[in-house]
Amino acid sequence: MKRKEIKENGINLVWEITEENEIKLLHFSALDFDERCMVSDTGTQSFYPVEILASGQDRVGERHGHKYTQTAPGYRMKYKAFKDYRNEKGRKLEVITEDSITGLEAVCHMQFYDGISVVRSWTEVTNRGEEAQGLEYVSSFSLNGIDKEGLRPFDEKMELSIPHNAWQKELCWQTYTLGELGLSVSQPEIMHRSSKTIGIGNTGNWSTKEYIPMGYLCNTETNSSLFWQIEHNGSWYWEISDQDGHVYLKLSGPNEHHNHWWKNLKPGETFLTVPVSVGSCIGGFDEAMGELTKYRRAIRRRNEDNEQLRVIFNDYMNCLFGDPTTEKELPLIDKAAEAGCEYYCIDCGWYSDGFWWDGVGEWFPSNARFPGGFKEVTDYIRSKGMIPGAWLELEVMGIKCPKADKVPDNWYFMRHGKRVFDRSRYQLDFRNPEVREHASAVIDRLVTEYGIGYIKMDYNIEPGIGTEVNADSAGDGLLEHNRAYLKWLDGIFEKYPDLVIENCSSGGLRMDYAMLSRYSIQSTSDQEDYVRYATIAANAPSAVTPEQAAIWSYPLRKGDCEEVIYNMVNAMLLRIHQSGHLAELSADRFGYVKQALEYYKKIRSDLKSALPYWPLGISQYSDAWVSLGLKGAEKDYLAVWRRNSVEPVVSLPLKHLRGKDITVKCAYPEAKACGYQWNREAGILTVSLSERISARVLEIKEE
Repeated sequence: MKRKEIKENGINLVWEITEENEIKLLHFSALDFDERCMVSDTGTQSFYPVEILASGQDRVGERHGHKYTQTAPGYRMKYKAFKDYRNEKGRKLEVITEDSITGLEAVCHMQFYDGISVVRSWTEVTNRGEEAQGLEYVSSFSLNGIDKEGLRPFDEKMELSIPHNAWQKELCWQTYTLGELGLSVSQPEIMHRSSKTIGIGNTGNWSTKEYIPMGYLCNTETNSSLFWQIEHNGSWYWEISDQDGHVYLKLSGPNEHHNHWWKNLKPGETFLTVPVSVGSCIGGFDEAMGELTKYRRAIRRRNEDNEQLRVIFNDYMNCLFGDPTTEKELPLIDKAAEAGCEYYCIDCGWYSDGFWWDGVGEWFPSNARFPGGFKEVTDYIRSKGMIPGAWLELEVMGIKCPKADKVPDNWYFMRHGKRVFDRSRYQLDFRNPEVREHASAVIDRLVTEYGIGYIKMDYNIEPGIGTEVNADSAGDGLLEHNRAYLKWLDGIFEKYPDLVIENCSSGGLRMDYAMLSRYSIQSTSDQEDYVRYATIAANAPSAVTPEQAAIWSYPLRKGDCEEVIYNMVNAMLLRIHQSGHLAELSADRFGYVKQALEYYKKIRSDLKSALPYWPLGISQYSDAWVSLGLKGAEKDYLAVWRRNSVEPVVSLPLKHLRGKDITVKCAYPEAKACGYQWNREAGILTVSLSERISARVLEIKEE
């Protein structure tokens, strides 16, 4: 038996090569490895670094139910090689294993990033045999023993936080003990196993329609955290369960059982899993999300927008709502420019004379809406010092689009011999080069003919399990479409590196880092209630870097100054997505919009490197008070929302400032300060707001 211990960026890994020539991943944690924690009566049997389930292969051992552990040929894989080297990102590990029966070779890739306690992981499977092998599941990351540190039972000490997600109620994190999710200790610790799985996933193109593809696990006994995200824009799955006395975590893209994915891997062919990232740190949720934030910045496409953080005006939310015309746009353009906006995006409807939902697909401007031409409006935007933008939904074609029946069926997703459609739109298949040419031509026309520099790329359908055309399974067709779309997107940015594209899918229903490693901005929600939007705004940095998280600010036609201030505070520590009928606001209410944008421009250079924290914990929609902090290089920025609370005072624990002298000021708005008091010894900032629905931005600086 041999062991290889690796310490890198605060993560400790322990690999074991057994006398049977198996390699096991015994440890992945910010904590040191403690041999005494290996309590299983089967030793390290289930500590496989890669799980592979192939058709017709017998699975051995007790697994009790449908669990992705002790897979075959996963359990048979023998150690072949271990590579350890450095590249431009950081340290890189490659663990190579092989199965002599099927001829499958697996390479487990682990990429470190210097200074960040997160590892990117994926698996490369090659068929070196003489017969095709049907793949039903391949893990991107596999780790048993995630519960092993500490003495208390895992159903008491382990708390799992799951980010539930839905239209208009995005980023609703909920925390559970493993026992509350049905994974209770019911047997002697050394042999615990059950048929229960905690399985979280997605099937289809809306990658985050029910959950964000990430999770957070806290060991409350040892004050350590394990956290992860799956970086894919389609189907994905992660699983926690128990096996051989320990609790495991498996991360993957699609599989056959949950996602209708099956791949016929022919001799000589290679399959790559979707990438995932896994991190570990000492501390809780704030510390974990800080590491993920740094990692997300490291993997993101370098672009000017994420450096400049220009203010966006979009004419949709609580404004034109998809009914743009020249007459309506011009006064809005004037006021947006006066307020200090830097992008001006014309949202949906610009391409149709009337009802536009089921006719989309050609993307030519409506002459009825813009009698002087669409370019008249985009040129006017430029003349006001702003960059013009337009809404698109390029992955679909409406069933009444004139082009829809002029192109062959292989342009679309197909199942059971029929075109797949949802909500009166067909799903285009980006594996087809003609589809990609069509999409590229639309981008070219908008950029070259109309001077568009900003695109809001929306996506409002869910085409389901995938397509059967030129695919081994519907899920295989979906996966390859997802990858083809990303490759097409990479080509667009190569051609137009300064083009800004916002990722939108009915708000935040595709909020993943396959997309966000390319797109510079993420639409977080279509939430129309500005009071409730505070929860989404506060929670956004858990899933998206602050500078990528677009938050609507939409002062209402009728309201008071506190309503405007609250709206602006929603967006001010993230990415301002301004809207609302600005031309109809009174002078004093408009003044608060302008003041907010002026202040944002002063601090945005700090926001792009700041790390988030939550003094009150992650927000729930029922919370009477909400708070989000960003820790900058020289100061903290703290947003505080009072949300109809009976009590006018809230206590905010600032644990990283405990015992320190600080100065506090109300940075926005200047004319409506709030009360605050600092308890140095306890590390608690007490804030008071007199209005039941109100919000403020504070600056905090160590003396």
